[in-house]
Order: sequence, then C-alpha cells, then structure tokens
Amino acid sequence: MDLPVMPPVKPMLARSAAQIPPGMQYEGKWDGFRAIVFRDGGEVEIGSRTGKPLTRYFPEVVQALAAALPPRCVVDGEIVIVRGSRLDFDALLERIHPADSRVRLLAERTPASFVAFDLLALDDVSLMDTPLVERRRALVEALGEAPTGPVHLAPATTDLETARRWFDQYEGAGLDGVVAKPLDIGYRPDERVMVKVKHERTADCVLAGFRFHKSGPVVGSLLLGLYDGQGRLQHVGVCASFPMRRRQALVEELEPLRMESPAGHPWASWADEEAAAADRMPGAPSRWTGKKDLSWVPLRPERVCEVAYDHMQGGRFRHTAQFRRWRPDREPRGCTYAQLEEPVRFDLADVLSGPNG
Repeated sequence: MDLPVMPPVKPMLARSAAQIPPGMQYEGKWDGFRAIVFRDGGEVEIGSRTGKPLTRYFPEVVQALAAALPPRCVVDGEIVIVRGSRLDFDALLERIHPADSRVRLLAERTPASFVAFDLLALDDVSLMDTPLVERRRALVEALGEAPTGPVHLAPATTDLETARRWFDQYEGAGLDGVVAKPLDIGYRPDERVMVKVKHERTADCVLAGFRFHKSGPVVGSLLLGLYDGQGRLQHVGVCASFPMRRRQALVEELEPLRMESPAGHPWASWADEEAAAADRMPGAPSRWTGKKDLSWVPLRPERVCEVAYDHMQGGRFRHTAQFRRWRPDREPRGCTYAQLEEPVRFDLADVLSGPNG
C-alpha cells in the first residue's frame, strides 16, 4: 500500500456542547465503530479510532468498499449495523470475535454497512490541509457512483434549522445526535475541533453495587439497575464521573449498604459466567475488557439516584450515565423501565436519503 496518507491515522474528534452552533456543516452522529478506510487498488485496510485494524472483523464491508470507493483513497466514516429500520450497536459488538469462522457467520447473518463522511486523500493527493467544504465536495463526487447498499454517503447540511430537525428525528433511527464541523479547517487527527450535541434525559435508578477505582480503594463507578416487567432488577449501566475527593467520600457513605457476599443480592448469579453474560450482569466477561478487573462490591438495593443519560440500547444505557443527585423520596421498586422516554421511531432509510450536497 502506497497512499499520500498512510495508516495509522487517528480520527478528528468532537467536544460536547448543549446547543447546535451556527455557521457549520451538520451531520447525524452515527452510533457505530469509527473507521478510517485506506484503499490502494486491491488492498483495503480499515483502521479503528485507536489505530488498530478492524479489517478482519468485517470481510463483507471490505468487499463492498473495494467495489464502491475510488481505486486510491482514504475515507473517514462509521461502520454500522442496521436491523429493521434503526441502528443496532449490540449486533456490532458481537462482530469483534477471535474466531474467523464466527466472524464470517455473523457477516452473513448481520452484515454491516459503511457510512462515509470525510475524504482524507484521493489518488496521489492528500486532502488533510484542505478545508472541509472542499473535502465534502470531493467526497460527493468520489462516491457519486457508489451503490445504495452497504456503502453510504452521510447526509450533510449547512442549514441550522435542518440540523435541529435532524436532532429530533434521527434519534428514532438509533443515531446519537448531531455533529457540527467547521467549514474552513483541514483534517486534524486526534483533535477535538468538531462539536457534538447529544440527547440527555434523566432516570431514577437503583444503586445496586460499585466498583473500586483503578487508582486505589475509592469508588470508581456506581452500578445501576431498573426493575423490569417481571420484577427483576436488571443491570442497566454505570455512572462514573466523580472528582477524586467525592470518590473517597462515597466509600464511607455507602459502607452501611455493603453486603459481605453477593448471596441474596438480585445479581448473585454474576459468578456464573454463562448467566452473567446472558443477563449482562456487571461481572460478565467481555472481549473488549480482556483481563480488566470486573469485580464489584454488592450493595443492598435500597438507595435511589437520579442520573442523566443520552439513550438506551438493548435495555441498557448506551454510554456512561452522569450522576445528578440522590433521591431519598423514591422507593427502589418504583424505578422501572416505564419511566424512560421512548423516541419516536424514524426509518433509517429516510436518514440515508437526506441531502448529499
């Protein structure tokens, strides 16, 4: 492979904001694996956000990219899986598997797609220093003959009102929110020069345990639960962003709730790896965490906290929730999935048929 921009390249990043800023290019925030694709003739390599290759995990995407992209190019985008009319991140996670036979089986059962949204190089020319408005124009031209199947061009607009409408509508198709990109800057790897605006909602959750922080005997994350329709407490995620002084204080504050063992705890079956994985318990093994310590301290599920979250995926918070406050006025049994706001469904096909200019 011999391209004007060679792997690995870390993608350009975004910082969070509460409002969509004016005067930028706007796109949906895709909920998938960020991927930078390098194609040089018959060679295709897919780099992840960390620079590690994703190529072996998505053979069907490699094949589609070889058919759709220009012969020599570097493209920034997102690998996604669509089920029904919306994105499915859980299905995407299943694709990171060590067994090649499993990867190829899932490539047939749950094929992935690639959504392109930036062009870093074309033929023998690097576009890294080219303003976004020109890179976008070149990307549209380069993918003009791309099929409507596994390779897509991300819709983009410079109209603020359209971006606001997308922010409301696209969540129903599984997107995270909206990304705003400055029109006049080049591509800046690993720099937070874009702006992301995500949905935020609140939920009252049962505190059912915690993990210690990697730095020592202070709280690292709180384990959160919600009761389902059968009265079972389901693990829905964690909240973890605390100042160090607060982490230290939480250990003492939660001491009265600590249990000597998981026996009698709603998640006592976490020690059984198969049961833990099936119910997504906090002690379940993970291909992503490897040998990371996933041990946790069980707490009597008697305290309720309010957390902020962006959206749900497969019955869990898609990202780490943000602690807001304790809710001593709430009963744990009242913390159910029924309180969660459901976005209005929106067909992903309508997202991908948006403006491409």
